[in-house]
Amino acid sequence: MRAPVRIANCSGFFGDRLSAAREMVEDGPIDVLTGDWLAELTMLILVRQKLKRGNGYAGTFLTQLEEILGTCVDRGIRVVSNAGGLDPGLLGQSVTELGDRLGIAVRVGVVSGDDLMPRMSELVAEGEAFVNLDTGETLSQVGVKPVTANAYLGGESITSALAQGADVVVTGRVTDAALVIGPAAWWHGWDYAAARAGDQAALDALAGALVAGHVIECGAQATGGNYAFFRDVPGLEHPGLPIAEVAGDGSAVITKHGGSGGMVTEGTVTAQLLYEIAGPEYLNPDVSARFDTIRLRQVGHDRVLVSGTTGVAPPERLKVAMNYLGGFRNSLTLVLTGLDPESKADLALRTVTGVSLERSRQLRDDPQSLADESTLDVTELAVGLSLSAVEDPAWPDQAQSLLRITVKDPDADRVGKAFTTRVIEATLSSYPGLFPTTPPGPASPFGVYWPSTVAREHVDVLVTVDGPTEVSP
Repeated sequence: MRAPVRIANCSGFFGDRLSAAREMVEDGPIDVLTGDWLAELTMLILVRQKLKRGNGYAGTFLTQLEEILGTCVDRGIRVVSNAGGLDPGLLGQSVTELGDRLGIAVRVGVVSGDDLMPRMSELVAEGEAFVNLDTGETLSQVGVKPVTANAYLGGESITSALAQGADVVVTGRVTDAALVIGPAAWWHGWDYAAARAGDQAALDALAGALVAGHVIECGAQATGGNYAFFRDVPGLEHPGLPIAEVAGDGSAVITKHGGSGGMVTEGTVTAQLLYEIAGPEYLNPDVSARFDTIRLRQVGHDRVLVSGTTGVAPPERLKVAMNYLGGFRNSLTLVLTGLDPESKADLALRTVTGVSLERSRQLRDDPQSLADESTLDVTELAVGLSLSAVEDPAWPDQAQSLLRITVKDPDADRVGKAFTTRVIEATLSSYPGLFPTTPPGPASPFGVYWPSTVAREHVDVLVTVDGPTEVSP
């Protein structure tokens, strides 16, 4: 059995700390550097980016890679990231070009096949209704057309790319934990086929790596970031990011580089374990993990052992992240200065929208009905009132409450000047102390997330290193 593989994470989202990759490579020994760039709505951001710039990948990955590529190749540190987004092939080409420019020979692996958009008509014809997991509606029932549709792939494709000798592996939409499962399975030689056949040891090993991947996927959230007891966390101004030392049986020690800020305790690991968790069974394409079997134990300073995870068969269908354009929205926040803020909010609402504060509260969870009752020609109207003023303020901000009015509509003009003009025209003719927190602006487009599933057999995964290789999704 090989020694545990040290897998470090340098990114929890598109926009995370730019210095993190260099810190993780230079501040201590690691075997694999991973980074998660894709939240559910990041694909929508990348669609807009692709229309403007011609590429749909996370460019900050290249920025960080340029600082560390030479060191990683020299030390044999493999780099794995889902920063490919909508363009994993183009990002792979850019990594090769970066290596050429720096004079570094780098083998690049690309995982593709998650993007279902080119095949949507074909998939619908084959019976895929793309049912919304939250509402039960189908795309045809709602009549929306997605602009992104990406199946969540597992770690097997990453394992294949590493086994073919890739120094850097870039993917599109894979599960966050796949970024750890793939390298751990490559390092230890785990057998995915045996897991699919029901071999319990193989299932448990993959499930252990799944849990380790879930712990470190959000970066500093495992080392004290966003921790409820943040006052107990030292050096939280610049916390170190987590490392998972994954052993051959799937157990893992969660740690961080010595001397870095933050901390790794049973508390910080537990907080991240419970992040985005519903039931006790955590589903992934390679394996499902029973979270009610996990055991945590502090085994040293900033070292927590995660063990005992039981693996079970993965789901028959793969999750799909879709986004569609929902229309346009606009909002203005009005300051309510002084006493009696509710009466002032009521006057402002009746002036701008034609509905009272009481009615807006009654229809708080039904923005469409509130819009129908208003004098605004929009499809949705939402109102939020924050009562923060005190009776005897010592400072001006203590005398202010906030009223936020938000509108949505498929027509940008209806939520643009047609809306903001009503607010501005009331500036000198409404309650005393009225002013908006920002100048009025144009409407902005917004997207809507549509979670669904697709049959495994409808997803074709391709791994390209020296040449293309088909892999099980």
